[in-house]
Amino acid sequence: MKAQVRTLTGEIAHEIDLPAVFGEDYRPDLIKRAVIALQSTRFQPHGTNPYAGIRTSAESWGSGRGVAQIPRIKNGSRAARVPQATGGRAAHPPKVEKVLVRQINRKEKRKALRSAIAASTHPDLVRARGHLFDGSLPLVMEDRFEDLTRTSDVIAALSALGIYADVERAKGSRKVRAGRGTMRGRRYKQRKSILIVTGTEPLRAARNLAGVDAVAVNQLNTELLAPGTQAGRLTVWTESAIRRLEEFSWY
Repeated sequence: MKAQVRTLTGEIAHEIDLPAVFGEDYRPDLIKRAVIALQSTRFQPHGTNPYAGIRTSAESWGSGRGVAQIPRIKNGSRAARVPQATGGRAAHPPKVEKVLVRQINRKEKRKALRSAIAASTHPDLVRARGHLFDGSLPLVMEDRFEDLTRTSDVIAALSALGIYADVERAKGSRKVRAGRGTMRGRRYKQRKSILIVTGTEPLRAARNLAGVDAVAVNQLNTELLAPGTQAGRLTVWTESAIRRLEEFSWY
């Protein structure tokens, strides 16, 4: 399998051979499991105090009073401690010791990553995510792309490649979330756009573009390639990133 290497002006420089990982089978089931397993490591444990609702002097009055035999506070008749009473304990409260992390086998995790990389070369899957692009996939840029230090130069290169419209699509999708928009740190929601994969260091000049993620090839994971468990993210590779793919043990 071959790919065309593009210059910063969008012209075809030459062709390179792609690693065998780009021919991996598409496994959406493994990709979904791998993304959920990765997301579960960021879940924050939460729960109530184990003694909440039961620190009380309430005792039952016993039989013969013509009332229900439930615990009542000593200085009144209000029920307490039992979960069905107002002011009583919670019936099944969340517990901090609950295991939130989802596990996935190492071989399945590596298979999912390879499958997500291969899915980025399928035009139908990429368009199904809503990405806008022209030409064929995968998109490979020359190594001079990694040396860009100005965001305007990155925008010019992406425009020449015919994919900057996807960044504008993500920029226009930024909106206040419904319901949770008033909560601190959860106000805005924005779609994902291009993923830029470089050889050694992330492309810092692209970090301010809407929806764009820039990572080095050794930082790749399934969630970056398949946000929301849906594979087929529009990805831009550099030549050095393609060459380094064969150096990893999961390959």
